[in-house]
Amino acid sequence: MVRGQAHKSSSILLVDNIQDHVDQLSGMLTDAGYLVHAVSSYVQACHRLDSQFYDLVLLSWQIPSAQEVALQICDHFHDTELLVMTGEARPEEAVEAMRLGAYDYLHKNGCRDNIIQAVNRCLGCQAPSDIRSERKIFSRHAFDMRDFVGHSQAMQEVFRLIHKVAATDATVLIMGESGTGKELAARAIHHLSRRCSRPLIPVNCGAIPEDLLESELFGHERGAFTGAVKSRMGRFELAEGGTVFLDEIAEMSPMLQVKLLRVLQDHCFERIGGVRTIDVDIRIIAATNQNLKQAVKKNRFREDLYYRLNVVPMLLPPLRERRSDIPFLCDHFMKQLNRRPGMNRLRIHSDTLELLTRYDWPGNVRELENLLERMVVLADGPVLEPGDLPAHMLSSLGETARAKSPQSRLISLEVPEDGVDFNAQVDAYERVLITQALERTGWVKNQAAALLRLNRTTLVEKIKKKGLTRPMASS
Repeated sequence: MVRGQAHKSSSILLVDNIQDHVDQLSGMLTDAGYLVHAVSSYVQACHRLDSQFYDLVLLSWQIPSAQEVALQICDHFHDTELLVMTGEARPEEAVEAMRLGAYDYLHKNGCRDNIIQAVNRCLGCQAPSDIRSERKIFSRHAFDMRDFVGHSQAMQEVFRLIHKVAATDATVLIMGESGTGKELAARAIHHLSRRCSRPLIPVNCGAIPEDLLESELFGHERGAFTGAVKSRMGRFELAEGGTVFLDEIAEMSPMLQVKLLRVLQDHCFERIGGVRTIDVDIRIIAATNQNLKQAVKKNRFREDLYYRLNVVPMLLPPLRERRSDIPFLCDHFMKQLNRRPGMNRLRIHSDTLELLTRYDWPGNVRELENLLERMVVLADGPVLEPGDLPAHMLSSLGETARAKSPQSRLISLEVPEDGVDFNAQVDAYERVLITQALERTGWVKNQAAALLRLNRTTLVEKIKKKGLTRPMASS
């Protein structure tokens, strides 16, 4: 079906095990012009989806194995939309459904008009004001709740808070170390809010020079300064009706802090060089990896602005405080990497996964994602072995890593009945030996070559071939 066409040809699979709900929903959707088939279980839903195409699955989150149905649809039936019906309006149900990939959620006991409107919107039958089209126009990139991975208690609390605050226009201050997913949280809030059809405009306050940041935020009039040959809208105007995400807010200059305070309080501003007051309807979400309370005490951040931003504080936990999420994150990133063109389909050895779980991850989720990409690119075999981990990580993990290393395993290795990848095993063994020799000698190649009884040129060639690099010294 082409989005925006009449919805009378659209087919819906209704998955619900309560007959009263099935009868009621089937009747109202049929009256609205949809073709409706109803099933009551996970097995029946999978059988239907395998045998027939559906434009939309309307899934009750209260049936057994509802999550498995959602995962099947999101992973294997990419042209089928998913709309989830929750029971009592529990925020954790809605957040979990959206995180798995549902387009939207609704309360199954809601009024008829709300349910029909949700189905129409999901199938794109309100063009040209279709919400999905507007998202494509205004968003920098599409947001997928499945990218926000977190099964730990700490992350479930974050998801619950995201859902609660998304239902309001309250200003949010997201705090956390670099790489914990602050922008992802901001996108989730926007995605779940009433402003989701309007733009989300991210601004990195630390990456834009101060003299340019003011123009980026507020815009300027023609002739306001040298080079201003025409009037230009700022980010606040571009985000009309939507959300502005101010990342690294602590880097904003005191002068701009004053101007931002006015936007928060009065929802208006003037362009640079302008005299006309511009009213805006926007929501502001700010983020920082610094302690703003300390910045206020040191007079580096305005106290009044701090309290105006800190209406709803949200703290994202570092990865080392939610280690139980690491296997799920690894699975998520590996699926993404394996789908990329030119990438080999690899898996992570259980020993490697255990070491990844033990590591402290100073760069948090971003460091984990980048490390897995590096390992996949450089891997020689179909499995990411402990020896494929970078030297600095093996060193920091100490005896645990060495016990899991290919060296210790190879000493007592027995060839299994189905055979073994000889070259991969030898390569992994070489990696560990070379890495240990380099670390023991402070990366002095002459001394490392002597320890290994190799010519220096041979060692250098192996280091280059295996992509071994000296870890950066920690500050």
